[in-house]
Amino acid sequence: MKDSEILERISRGDERILDHLYKKYYRMMTKIVLSNNGTEDEAKDVYQEALLAFWQKAASGKLVLTSKISTYLYSICLNQWRKELDRKSRLSNEEVDREEFQTHDAKERLKIVMQCIEQLGDVCKKVLTYHYFDGMGMQEIAEKMSFANTDTAKTKKYKCKKKLDSLIKSKYTTEDFFD
Repeated sequence: MKDSEILERISRGDERILDHLYKKYYRMMTKIVLSNNGTEDEAKDVYQEALLAFWQKAASGKLVLTSKISTYLYSICLNQWRKELDRKSRLSNEEVDREEFQTHDAKERLKIVMQCIEQLGDVCKKVLTYHYFDGMGMQEIAEKMSFANTDTAKTKKYKCKKKLDSLIKSKYTTEDFFD
């Protein structure tokens, strides 16, 4: 079928020609996306959007073809895929920026906690470090610190945590430390 016949059928509103175009150029058009880091689903979406844009322009009578229909569709698909890649790139950069900020924020909070732990006595420093950073249980801490039992270790951890909380609150406001 010639391009002029396709355009004439579109101008008459013959939607069956869309099916013909879809099948005729499917491989060529989806290859653009697939060969440029796209998925099959993305390729289908881009091609369908391109066909719709072509159909609307041709049906409106405003289409002036200076090339073959396949070339015109190809350029639409290529432009749409470039826009999609650009959009993905911006979203990806925003996610990286957000992750970097969150990581930086978490590091700053940890730095504050570590500075305050350093100001506590040696026993509190060890108990809190063993529990929160080394992941030790109360039994293990009791043995390592030569406490009478796990209840003593729990009580000591509780009191040391209270001291740490008070120290942090005295030096920083809630807005400084928490979002």
